[in-house]
Amino acid sequence: MKQTLKYIFLVLAFAALLTAAVYGYRYLSERYTPDTPETKEDAPAEKQSESKTSEPAVYDFVVMDMDGNPVHLTDHIGKPIVVNFWATWCGPCKSELPAFEEMYNTYKDDVTFMMVNMTDGSRETVDGVKAFLEDAGYTFPVYFDTEYIAAYVYGVSSIPMTVFMNEKAEVVDAYIGSMQASSLRSYIERLIGGA
Repeated sequence: MKQTLKYIFLVLAFAALLTAAVYGYRYLSERYTPDTPETKEDAPAEKQSESKTSEPAVYDFVVMDMDGNPVHLTDHIGKPIVVNFWATWCGPCKSELPAFEEMYNTYKDDVTFMMVNMTDGSRETVDGVKAFLEDAGYTFPVYFDTEYIAAYVYGVSSIPMTVFMNEKAEVVDAYIGSMQASSLRSYIERLIGGA
């Protein structure tokens, strides 16, 4: 008999809990409206026209040139831009630098190259990078991202990473990993063709 009473009590308790949950859900549902984005049909006319005419975003950044002067990405608007994020301690980065040197010498009149060094100040220093470039004989333009502003703006989490932009500094393509000269040439040719 005691066992039966326990069973009936548990069933009643469970039923009461379920009833409370259902009524609680209904009560809260009626009073809560989630913040959902407006659909195109619900958006005011001004917002609809803004979204149709808005230009792709340009994500500017500031890096330092070899003389310590600040340089903005947007200073180079007018020609397609190739931005490469790299460091001297990165083996894959070093392996692709000859390809960038070759492409820079071939396309420097048509494309702006920004070789952005991830300069942390300890493992990678401005003086160390300058010595590395001089020893290797590289002539492409190098910029120092000492505050990691450019890396943050473009979400760089792995290097090497190359970002290809049109003449308005709008991103057209990106590549993570070391690039061979033939692949780099292909990206650049498409960039020039689409400019």
